[in-house]
Amino acid sequence: QVQLVESGGGLVQAGGSLRLSCAASGGTFSSYAMGWFRQAPGKEREFVAAISWSGGARYYADSVKGRFTISRDNAKNTVYLQMNSLKPEDTAVYYCAADSGPTTAQAMGYDYWGQGTQVTVSS
Repeated sequence: QVQLVESGGGLVQAGGSLRLSCAASGGTFSSYAMGWFRQAPGKEREFVAAISWSGGARYYADSVKGRFTISRDNAKNTVYLQMNSLKPEDTAVYYCAADSGPTTAQAMGYDYWGQGTQVTVSS
């Protein structure tokens, strides 16, 4: 059983930056692919970024490509999402998730989820 705890969310002006962190416990972190998803009010949860267990492969949604960077530190059991040039449409609850299978953008592929952290971008 893996527990995931996100942090780093908050209120930021458009054009600003935030770095989200997701700390994992209770499992072998380095054996999991990790992903970030987000859900805005009234919308479905959507894929943001994913990273393989080694960090050698990274994937991004088109909407965040070039602005967001996913990374991981297996020694610290933590995955990060650096978010730059934030836009109001990035406002959402951001969730990290752990996947014991291949790295995927599909939410159904993930086994464990955090509780989420709110990101609000003002215009």
